[in-house]
Amino acid sequence: MVTVSPAVMVDVSTPPPANLKVAERFREAADLLEAQGAGPFRVRAYRRGAATLSQLRRSVDVLYREHGHEALQDLPGIGTALANAIAEILDTGRWRFLERLQGVVSPESVLRQVAGIGPALAARIHDRLGVDSLEALEQAAHDGRLAEVKGVGERRLQAVRESLDAKLRRRRSGDWHVPVAELFSVDAEYRRKAAQGVLRTIAPRRFNPDGEAWLPILHTEREGRAYTALFSNTARAHELGTTDDWVVLYLEDDLQAQWTVVTETTGPLAGKRVVRGREQACRRYYDEHTDGALSFR
Repeated sequence: MVTVSPAVMVDVSTPPPANLKVAERFREAADLLEAQGAGPFRVRAYRRGAATLSQLRRSVDVLYREHGHEALQDLPGIGTALANAIAEILDTGRWRFLERLQGVVSPESVLRQVAGIGPALAARIHDRLGVDSLEALEQAAHDGRLAEVKGVGERRLQAVRESLDAKLRRRRSGDWHVPVAELFSVDAEYRRKAAQGVLRTIAPRRFNPDGEAWLPILHTEREGRAYTALFSNTARAHELGTTDDWVVLYLEDDLQAQWTVVTETTGPLAGKRVVRGREQACRRYYDEHTDGALSFR
């Protein structure tokens, strides 16, 4: 545990620029969460985090570089989730969670999480391969398609594979504690409320030339886990006409796990909701819930 004396941390003088930058992002997230109907606890958490950073005399950037995540988590009102958000903002200049709230998430921004993939290469990969998730990128990295994209040589391909392996291994290690029944429940709540027209809508930047606020967004919780759900706004979803069927679920924790839930069109699960990447667990769920197999459709 890294201990920083409150007397050293807090002062009435102007906080360092890095603190103000992160605090402003936290305030923006809190305002958007409140406007989008999120629970008051989540809203208060980001406002508390913003208040802490606005009163912190020492640069949060210096604190992070010198002492790591642990020092961030030790700050008043900053737990694991907010510490990870601070680190992401300081490391990349971006914050994916805020981008989701703003409706500016793009497949390219997802791909840029991977070492060796910058903005231009991310755009080429998406345009050439239609890849819009880390799981799809992993498959392309191993089946030869990624190697055919301009700018992906042998060394970069290996770096991408290693980075993906680390990211996805950590994400998948957390999958076990999230049952597919819970994901089905969130998916069902989102689609039901979207159909009822009771969810706040946001204006996605992609495939939305008129700037229309058409994309419903849901913030909900299950067993203490916070989720954000939206219809998929990818090129592939628009191409297949599934923008009112494919639902992307984001688990807003330190793993930043995400899943896409779709209506299966082929095979033994045709017509049922399926979590992509967890098909076997979905089959077990439906086998064990014969009487209620359609309850989450």
